[in-house]
Amino acid sequence: MGCCCLLVPVFVLVWIQVGLYGFVECQPPKVVNIAAVFSFDSVIGRSAKTAIEAAIYDINNDTSILKGIRLNPIIKNSKCSVFNGAVEAMVAVFQVVEQEVVAIIGPQSSSVARMISFIANGLQIPLISFAATDPTLSALQFPYFLRMTLSDSSQMAAMADLINYYEWHEVIAIFVDDDYGRNGISDLEDRLLKKMKKISYKLPLPVKANQSYISDMLGKSKVIGPRVYVVHVNPDSGRAVFSMANKLKMMTSGYVWLTTEWLSASVDSSSILVNQTSFQTLSGVVGLRQHVWESDQKRNFVLKKRKLMKEGLISHEMNNYGLYAYDTMWTVARALDELLKHNGTITFSSDKNLHGLKESSLQKTDLKTFDNGSLLLEKLKQTNFTGLTGQVQFDLFRNRVGAAYDVINIGKDVVHTIGYWSNNSGLSLLPPEKLTGELESTRVNPELETVTWPGGQKDKPRGWVVATNERPLRIGIPNRASFVDFVRKMDGTHEIRGYCIDIFNATIGLLPYSVPYRLEAFGDGKSNPNYDELVKLVAEDVFDAAVGDIGITNRRTKVVDFTQPYAANGLVVVTPNRKNKSSAWHRINDDFRGPPRQQLITVFLFSLSTLFKTNQVDTISTLGKMVMMVWLFLLMVITSSYTASLTSILTVEQLSSPITGIDSLIASNQRIGCQAGTFVHSYLQESLDIPQGRLVPLQNEEDYARALRLGPKNGGVAAIVDELPYVECFLSNYEDFGIVGQMISKSGWGFAFKRGSPLAVDLSTAILKLSESGELQKINKKWFCEDDCESRQRHVSDPKQLHISSFWGLFLVCGIATFTALVIFLVKAACQFARYKKTQRELLSHTSPVQSTTGCGQAIYHFMDFLDEKEEAIKKIFKQYDNHQSAER
Repeated sequence: MGCCCLLVPVFVLVWIQVGLYGFVECQPPKVVNIAAVFSFDSVIGRSAKTAIEAAIYDINNDTSILKGIRLNPIIKNSKCSVFNGAVEAMVAVFQVVEQEVVAIIGPQSSSVARMISFIANGLQIPLISFAATDPTLSALQFPYFLRMTLSDSSQMAAMADLINYYEWHEVIAIFVDDDYGRNGISDLEDRLLKKMKKISYKLPLPVKANQSYISDMLGKSKVIGPRVYVVHVNPDSGRAVFSMANKLKMMTSGYVWLTTEWLSASVDSSSILVNQTSFQTLSGVVGLRQHVWESDQKRNFVLKKRKLMKEGLISHEMNNYGLYAYDTMWTVARALDELLKHNGTITFSSDKNLHGLKESSLQKTDLKTFDNGSLLLEKLKQTNFTGLTGQVQFDLFRNRVGAAYDVINIGKDVVHTIGYWSNNSGLSLLPPEKLTGELESTRVNPELETVTWPGGQKDKPRGWVVATNERPLRIGIPNRASFVDFVRKMDGTHEIRGYCIDIFNATIGLLPYSVPYRLEAFGDGKSNPNYDELVKLVAEDVFDAAVGDIGITNRRTKVVDFTQPYAANGLVVVTPNRKNKSSAWHRINDDFRGPPRQQLITVFLFSLSTLFKTNQVDTISTLGKMVMMVWLFLLMVITSSYTASLTSILTVEQLSSPITGIDSLIASNQRIGCQAGTFVHSYLQESLDIPQGRLVPLQNEEDYARALRLGPKNGGVAAIVDELPYVECFLSNYEDFGIVGQMISKSGWGFAFKRGSPLAVDLSTAILKLSESGELQKINKKWFCEDDCESRQRHVSDPKQLHISSFWGLFLVCGIATFTALVIFLVKAACQFARYKKTQRELLSHTSPVQSTTGCGQAIYHFMDFLDEKEEAIKKIFKQYDNHQSAER
């Protein structure tokens, strides 16, 4: 019992002590420490320091939040350089976390933010950055990292849309060589590829690049080709790029300079005097600026800061990063307010996992874990209020919701806003807050105001200089060994001539700008080069273009861009032939075939029907009718022979080869000739499934003729498959061969350029102009007709013409029929005349003495007079004579 009595006071004392301790622990703190780590001596840092101090002042004097609790900012300078900044930042972080801070604001460097995030994760202290835009700073890797500003992922989407809007295909990227610069440009590259654009060249800048390095880098870029520069650097070093660009005359007409939002931060935070100088250096630049909604709250804040600036209390204007820093401090304050309402207190505890660090070089630092860190993180993620920068919310990846940018243009003395971009609406003339919900959810037609480009140019720059005198366009040409009229390198000289070269020179002359170029022969000149290899060299940037008789094929269009075809083309089949003259005896009409009896009846009925239909002549004589039928038949044949169907039948060239087209050629299993170096070999093998063993590469026209004449049985080929222009040249020199069947595939010849080259588009337009003006036909006539063009055309067209000799058989039949009818008629007439004279004498003998006729001439005269008598009159006289004879009997 005595012992029990002694224990009661002890338990009461312990209970009182525990209760008092618990009461003390549950009391809300009077002061909460918040760390801010950034570089004071920087464009962003100067603005952020002023904004954070203003936010702390406003929060501590606002009775509606954190009642009775004062925020104590612990602001540390992380310096500007990467190495020193990283070291200073790490030291500063360890110094501030020792003072039990509940959140870390900053830094503005993405590289430093990455390192601090590891510490924040370990100590469970939320890290809220108002300036780290590196898109690879993800919530998965750094769960305690929140981005108050906009990610470069959104900014590069806006930049890609801007480049696509102006239809530039290639750009040059200038970027700071750190995580911020590399990762931002990598994101831009991915987005441009989706729009069939690309970054042609990347020019990385060291963080502390000197003027000599920048000059050398920009000087080399002048001879590259693209004239669109995307500059993604830090606000503190970016102006050095434009200063050197001015010295190198690169801020003139023809150049395009696009910047990310660093430039707007630099310009907006500069003094009026500095701005005037900046505008002269930056005139014509187009850039992005983080869009901040216009509100009374923002306007009042900016006016107050400008007042302080005039009073000399502030030396710099406020940029948007300062506004984000101000809202960041308010975001932390609101989350703390919600945390204290829910939890009531803030506690820290030592972590056994950190004991090992205390024995290291950091043994003087007392590191503690923020016990309420995860709860504060949840409150931060639930943030939803309207600040100076608009609606403040975070998405699932803890990035700021509602990415939007202004598109600005630096003028001579002012910054113009020429449009806006948001992740919902894309480019637009209206700010995102003025777009309706329906327009926000769908991409409106992009539209921007007129831009003043470098040099005062109003028209959109082409964005590409194809060549300069220092670096002319490298054009590869096939050094042909056969069909050299198309393109060839003259023996013993560097001169390159040909049909294709003349067309290229003519189209280049039609361009509205100068294009220096140098022709380089590809091939040894002894055999035709491989055209696929030539196109591949263009794709690999060995040549800037390829000019010649280059067929446009599906495979080649996948690696290069072709111009509009300047020559029609297609594959045709060539075989030996014999030109048979048109037969005088036409045995090609099926209606006149069959047994002789049927053929005679058909001819008679056909001729008779033609005669009956012709009622223009009243023919009484049977012989006349017969002659008329023959001549009408001749007339009918001659007339109908000139119709299209009979002409094609009569003029077809009879082939000595059984090959009638590509189908019969494939089915024949015989050897096929094709020109070496062209795409024909691969086309026949891959598209038509012809075995490689059947394909025979041939070098020139002599090989063609020799192989066709030998034939497949004697080591030659059954036919040759080649492109139409080559075949036409071949047939103009060799008349005993011909084209059979239809054209296999239709394509054309074009000039090949690297993918995305604007010169391909401009030359296509020039080729169309060349064709419409008739110059293309003149060049063709110059190379392939010259002096004997008309005779060659007549020679080619001879087999397709009908001649008198084609109808000599019909004329012979008609002549024989006419002569026979004439002889029969004369014999018959002579017999009738003799009878007529006899009858006339006998009739006259009854009335008067008969006088004998004298003279041959008089007899002929009477005979001709007799022929003029009508047959009916003669018959009437004979009838009277017969009646008289009957009466006498």
